[in-house]
Amino acid sequence: MEKSELRRKLLKTRQSMSVQEWREKSDRICFHLQTSVLFTQAKTILAYFSFRQEPDLSPLFTNTKYRWGFPRCVNKSLCWHIWRPEDSLQSGAYGISEPHPHAPTLDPSEIDLILVPSVACDYQGYRLGYGGGYYDRLLSLPQWKTKTTIGIVFEFAYLSQIPIESWDKPLQAVSTETGLTRKG
Repeated sequence: MEKSELRRKLLKTRQSMSVQEWREKSDRICFHLQTSVLFTQAKTILAYFSFRQEPDLSPLFTNTKYRWGFPRCVNKSLCWHIWRPEDSLQSGAYGISEPHPHAPTLDPSEIDLILVPSVACDYQGYRLGYGGGYYDRLLSLPQWKTKTTIGIVFEFAYLSQIPIESWDKPLQAVSTETGLTRKG
């Protein structure tokens, strides 16, 4: 199956979930993340605001033990900003909530963990995104290559294999509502 066809099929499945099922599965993903060593040892975590029924990680963001960073789309890149629950948001590219441009930025050297939104992930750690290439470009940059990454998907989108390209880089772990699996 082609990437675009697989993406369309999985997004349709995700959007057909009831709000209750989505909330329960999202909460289980949060539980698995909170009990993971990759998560508990981190100090600064990059995350995302749920969009189009992506797994919702917002219950984690109130934990002030961590410093949270969120992306803003700037041209074809992601710019990472510090965000606290009391900070307001704006609607950015694609209608996704993001920090204001004047919010303090984060340097790659400060980052311990990246929670990567995904349409699908496979058992080898490869991810299928939305097709914009934002995370592919980010994770291929030298200053980001060594960062710990966890793909976030619902179990139905955790597949034995997805189509991959030469530039695709596997993530270190994948978290679903049934658990967190480390790669390699």
